[in-house]
Amino acid sequence: MKAVVVRRGESKPRVAEVPKPTPAPGEALIRTLRVGIDGTDHEVVEGNHGGFPEGEDYQILGHEAVGVVEEPNGTRFDAGDLVVPTVRRPPGESNAYFERGEPDMAPDGAYLERGIAGAHGYMSEYFVSDEQFLVGVPDDFVTDGFLVEPISNTEKAIEHAYASRSAFEWEPASALVLGNGPLGLLTLAMLVQSDDFDRSYCLGRRDRPDPTVEIIERLGATYVDSRETPVSDVPDAHEPVDFVYEATGYAPHAFETVSALAPNGVGALLGIPSDHSFEFDGGRLHRELVLQNKALLGSVNSNVRHFEAAKASLSSFPDWFIDALITGVYNPDEAGRAFETGDDVIKTVVEFDTV
Repeated sequence: MKAVVVRRGESKPRVAEVPKPTPAPGEALIRTLRVGIDGTDHEVVEGNHGGFPEGEDYQILGHEAVGVVEEPNGTRFDAGDLVVPTVRRPPGESNAYFERGEPDMAPDGAYLERGIAGAHGYMSEYFVSDEQFLVGVPDDFVTDGFLVEPISNTEKAIEHAYASRSAFEWEPASALVLGNGPLGLLTLAMLVQSDDFDRSYCLGRRDRPDPTVEIIERLGATYVDSRETPVSDVPDAHEPVDFVYEATGYAPHAFETVSALAPNGVGALLGIPSDHSFEFDGGRLHRELVLQNKALLGSVNSNVRHFEAAKASLSSFPDWFIDALITGVYNPDEAGRAFETGDDVIKTVVEFDTV
């Protein structure tokens, strides 16, 4: 079967013929429809994140997918069901994190990640998955269902933010998203649709006219150019915010977030930075966290509960938003083009089949 892979020693995706997988007991065979590409995929291709499956000289890419059940193989699904796979798998034997249904909380070494770390992904004509890691989705998710995975990461981050404030009455009204890439824009759309946040901001580094700025403003949010207003200056330029969602991976933002927060606010860090040395005033940061009851938390991955919640969020988006977010749909033979970046590229997709 056809798959989009990266080979050891290479830093570009290529199309390859690989064996079609055979489902084991408890696994279903899925015919792949669409697979989304995000920043993590680029890092995997460039060798900056993740790792190859043991004993393999290539890795099938892709961790955001939607597909249709081809062979149920005795699972709870029927042939023709539309499904979205989760990302993490146990490294051989199961462990307590998977048995509790919380693989997203497992530390390094206690999981594999499909298409990222130690396991083949979904960017192929077919893939197999244990039924416990498949989430059924409505038939109208056939083109956009792959977005359930990135949305689920934000569902988790928001859930944990509220959990960190659960000891008192927290009524957030304002939010700031750091990063106007696909995950930042998806998160912004979620916050705008929420009943909790009346005012939302999104920070980026783009000159107008720009498609991401147009999306931000069409959603009813305010665009903040970090070249003019650094994160730490947001309270003076706009207002202190109750919730900050960091999706840039720019390490200084983790600490600047504290200055942007209102008293009792919480910042969720999702970007994964490379090594980055810089100076900051640790005493001031420590003082603000303590005296103003602020909090920072890190969040990565998600579990089935978050995938289920993501379905409602995806259904709530206006139709124009998805059309604006997805700037390119490519067949597998155009994988090189699908991985290209540029000012006019937001979210690209590799399409293997249609229903």
